[in-house]
Amino acid sequence: MVQNAIDRDAKATDRLFVMKCGGSTLAALPDSFFEELRDLQAEGIQPVIVHGGGPAISENLTKLGIESSFVNGLRVTTEEVLDVVEMTLAGSINKAIVRRIQGSGGLALGLSGVDGNLITVRPVDNSAEVGLVGEVTGVKAEIVTGILALGYIPVIAPIGVDAGSQRYNINADTAAGAVASHIDSPQMIVVTDVPGIMRTIDGEKVVLPSVTVQEIEALIASGEIYGGMIPKVRAAIDCIQGNVSEVVIVDGKEPHVLGRVLQGEDIGTRIVR
Repeated sequence: MVQNAIDRDAKATDRLFVMKCGGSTLAALPDSFFEELRDLQAEGIQPVIVHGGGPAISENLTKLGIESSFVNGLRVTTEEVLDVVEMTLAGSINKAIVRRIQGSGGLALGLSGVDGNLITVRPVDNSAEVGLVGEVTGVKAEIVTGILALGYIPVIAPIGVDAGSQRYNINADTAAGAVASHIDSPQMIVVTDVPGIMRTIDGEKVVLPSVTVQEIEALIASGEIYGGMIPKVRAAIDCIQGNVSEVVIVDGKEPHVLGRVLQGEDIGTRIVR
C-alpha cells in the first residue's frame, strides 16, 4: 500500500491533488501506476485527473485526411478538427483511462468540460490564428468535489463551452491548472515522459529540481524551454498565481511516483512562486 509513502502528519482525507497527463503518456504507463492510484484512493487521497491526447488526435486527423497545424504549441482548431478532438479526448482516451483505473480496482468517472458546463471558456486572444481554442473563465468546482464525495476519481477531458454552448478545444495543461486552482488543490502533478525541466549545464542536460516563475521566463527566452513544454509551464505559472502552491513535473514511469511527490521527495522539477 502507499500509506507508508505518504506524509503521516497530514490527514489522508485532507489530501487532494490534480494530475495532468497526456493520453500517449498514460497509454505507456505500467499497470503499477494505476495500482498506485487505486491505493491512494483507498487511503483517502483524492486524485483528480485532467488528460490530453495530442498524438492520438493527430493520428485520427491523418486517417480522416484533415490537415492540422500548431502555433506556439497550440493546435489550430476548426470545427472539423474540433469534431475529431472531442471524439478522441472525450471518447476513446477518456474511457481508456477510466478502464485502466477500474481494471486496477479503483473507481473512476469520465467526463469532459462540456458536461454540466463544468469548464466555461472564452476564445483565446490569438483566436484569429488558432481558431476554436478556449481560455478558461470558470470551473464548476462542485461537480468535481461531488464526484470525489461519491468515491470516484474524476477523469476530465479538456473540452469547454462558452455562454452560447459553442465548444472549444482547451490545452490540457491549461485546463488542469484551472481545475486545480478552482478546487483549491494545493498541488498539481504533471505526469510526462521526461524527468522534468532540463537545462544544459557544461554541455550536459540536467534536471532542474526547482524553478521559479522568473527562471522559467528566462528559460523560455533562451530557448531551453520550447514547443509543447511552453504551454505546460505557462499553465503552471497561471495556477501557482492562484490557489496552487506548487506544480511538479515528473516522469510517470518512476516507481511509486505519485506517493513520492506527495511525500515531498525531491523528484522531477518543482515549480514554485
